[in-house]
Amino acid sequence: METVNPNSAFLSNFEVMQILQQLKDNTQKKHKREGSLATVTYETVRYLQDTECQHQSSDCIKKFLESVKSFNLTKLEKLMMVNTPPRTELEIQLIVQESEERLSEDEVKQIIGLVNEFFPQSSS
Repeated sequence: METVNPNSAFLSNFEVMQILQQLKDNTQKKHKREGSLATVTYETVRYLQDTECQHQSSDCIKKFLESVKSFNLTKLEKLMMVNTPPRTELEIQLIVQESEERLSEDEVKQIIGLVNEFFPQSSS
């Protein structure tokens, strides 16, 4: 596998997990590949299964991204919110550059509400 255009798109943890699970499934169906690739794939999928992306779907991610369009967030800020959904004002400040100037208190609360709506916390 090679990177054709490294700047063509950013992938969320959910998308990476889907790709690696498909790669893992294809590797098991076909012949054994190099041990190091299988190990990296296995360890990465195992790690991602313990993160928020385990409980996400492409549908909830699309709906979340659509709902935060009005906040003028950068692509990277949105990606960070999908990968590590902010649940407090402090987490928003860590994700959004110059958040105090760019977002009102009400907007911060709206974003947290959207995060909780589309990415509910798992009970595990």
